[in-house]
Amino acid sequence: MSYTASTSRSIMLCADDYALHPLVDDAVQQLARAGRLSATSCMSTSPHWLQAAPALKPLRPLLSVGLHFNLTEGHGGQHAAQALGQVIRQAYSHQISAAQMRTAWREQLDAFEQAMGTPPDFIDGHQHVHQLPGLRTAMLKEMQSRYSAHERPWVRSTAPAAGLWRSPKAAIIALLGGWAATRQLRKAAIPMNKGFGGVYGFDAPDAATYGAQMAGWLPHMANGGLLMCHPASGIVKGDAIAQQRPVEFEYLMSDAFGALLERNHCRIHQGPVKNF
Repeated sequence: MSYTASTSRSIMLCADDYALHPLVDDAVQQLARAGRLSATSCMSTSPHWLQAAPALKPLRPLLSVGLHFNLTEGHGGQHAAQALGQVIRQAYSHQISAAQMRTAWREQLDAFEQAMGTPPDFIDGHQHVHQLPGLRTAMLKEMQSRYSAHERPWVRSTAPAAGLWRSPKAAIIALLGGWAATRQLRKAAIPMNKGFGGVYGFDAPDAATYGAQMAGWLPHMANGGLLMCHPASGIVKGDAIAQQRPVEFEYLMSDAFGALLERNHCRIHQGPVKNF
């Protein structure tokens, strides 16, 4: 599908962290079947990935399935990971070699493709590490060497949609590589979403409060814009945002969300995305 100008706006809603935990996977599958989700980005580093991946196949192509490149989630010590601050410091001080970065991309793409049997529809990063200096260049080189032009995945841009840059957290994400990566990928003719939203402090105590956040994001979203979310159908023990995931899931499944989309003349896109 290509996005074209219309009176209604078609936006992408992407649930991050597929394969992190079965409760995350269950939420993704329910939301996709309900028509409330466009995409999910998958942790091919997870020890659950091989078991979780088959459930995604019957949901395609309505559900776009991507790689959630991960350097910061250790899956209970089963994946070599570092704290986000350490990864950022190493990226900006050029302490990660180009060979190390290419190897990380290659291994995670290999794991994705071995389970799904196809390249990812898109690529993004857990805690947005895909956009950091060096890592984004390694991603681009791996994509260019691995895929022909017509099969290259699109990439998540975290450049804030319209006025959402006024959110301090969204601005920090954009400053930490979001705007720079968007410029670099645009120059390389890599497709990207048109604006990004869904950034907040993971501090909504209930579905209504999360709905108020959504009500603040939607007016800024353009046709082809992307909102991220982090739902789960229950509490994921030990997860940093364990309390927030069920709150997001409850709201995204609700009639209130459907009504909000209608009032804002928005719809959740489902299906292949070839051009933004």
